[in-house]
Amino acid sequence: MAQNPETVSYLTQKEATEIDELLMGPLGFGVDQLMELAGLSVAAAIAEVYGASKYSHVLTICGPGNNGGDGLVAARHLHHFGYRSAVCYPKRTPKPLYAGLATQLESLSVPFLSEEDLPTELSEHFDIIVDAIFGFSFKGAPRSPFDSLIQRLVSLKKFDKTQKASAIVVSIDIPSGWHVEEGDITGDGIKPDMLVSLTAPKLGAKKFVGQHHFLGGRFVPPIVVDKFKLQLPSYSGTSMCALIEKPPQIEIQAPRENYLSTDFLEEKVEVDPFDQLQKWIHHAVAAGVKDPNLVALSTAGRDGKLSSRIVQLLSVDNNGFVWCTSYESQKGRDLSENPHASILFYWDMLKRQVRVEGSVEKLSDEESEQYFHKNPREIRIRSIASEQSIVVPGRQVLHQQYEELKDYFDRSFSFIPRPTNWGGYRLKPEFFEFWQGEESRVHLKLQYFAKKVDERITWTVDQLTA
Repeated sequence: MAQNPETVSYLTQKEATEIDELLMGPLGFGVDQLMELAGLSVAAAIAEVYGASKYSHVLTICGPGNNGGDGLVAARHLHHFGYRSAVCYPKRTPKPLYAGLATQLESLSVPFLSEEDLPTELSEHFDIIVDAIFGFSFKGAPRSPFDSLIQRLVSLKKFDKTQKASAIVVSIDIPSGWHVEEGDITGDGIKPDMLVSLTAPKLGAKKFVGQHHFLGGRFVPPIVVDKFKLQLPSYSGTSMCALIEKPPQIEIQAPRENYLSTDFLEEKVEVDPFDQLQKWIHHAVAAGVKDPNLVALSTAGRDGKLSSRIVQLLSVDNNGFVWCTSYESQKGRDLSENPHASILFYWDMLKRQVRVEGSVEKLSDEESEQYFHKNPREIRIRSIASEQSIVVPGRQVLHQQYEELKDYFDRSFSFIPRPTNWGGYRLKPEFFEFWQGEESRVHLKLQYFAKKVDERITWTVDQLTA
């Protein structure tokens, strides 16, 4: 579960400098060691949210200082994680540490691009851009060529409904050009999708409104935590990064609630509804919603009479929404007569719901076999023992059938065949509606409509009040 930012410590520039001096002084850390740990944390955070299978091309823009060094390390680890990494490093630092980091990347055939080599449309060539230009110690106005590079990152996030989805921007420690304590003072700075704070978040990070805030600081010794009274999130397993995130703020005031969300700001809206949905699912997971993949599935038979039930989605991707059931159940009979359905996600603690409508098709036997055999053994036996939507003498009969089948498979053979009346369905969406509770009950909705153009599905989006 994500840590609430309100319970995490934020550092002033002076405190951040003192911690660095303590780490690299009496505590024995070298700058190269801290750089390696920082860069690995950044790469790990990116990989946790933006998988290489979908976001394969990454450009890391590196400045001349330690933040740039962190970026060089991150670029190396991203290469080893399977990303196609490229680096823009216009002002190379001649110190041996930085020269060595560049050499390591060159030995991996990671391309270095000058500012002039960068394509005009960054989003057409890169899925992710890592902002590793300036860190918390930077002061003053950015100079050439970094001023123009920062402006290019700013322009990526200016909303235009006609443009293609822009590249993901990930900032290291503090977005370049931001004031370390006051954040984006003018409001015209970089608007990163992800921020990876290092050691502990800086005060300016409180102004971050992107989707993913991580901390990379698993190297911080207890003596530093105690001395500066730091409240830091815990790291799970072997992870090098920890999520700092909270759901939209909910203020409970009699007699009604106010639901505050920045997610429907124009610059936050995704062009593709699947991306918007994945974003919301991630928020639900981060907020601790139990089973965020449960949906209300509504179907109707030939007579038009509706029926609804809760089902668990087994897959959500650009191909559609998959669940499995008995073909002889009420929903199975409805879909055989009328292959259309609606599903509804509802996450009460976030005051959000998503409605999806579309046509429904049966999965192939091969796909249904795969889903069936992914189930635990007990679930597979229960699928055989319980025929859905039929009258039974009592609950005990079902338990007896299950125990008899379990005993049979235990004594005879381990392979449990898929029942011929059990399989999967896929809803192919034609319409999405995202609903967000808002202040003063003026709720907001986003509606996406599918349109087929040259055998490709494109989406138009409308924003309206509910």
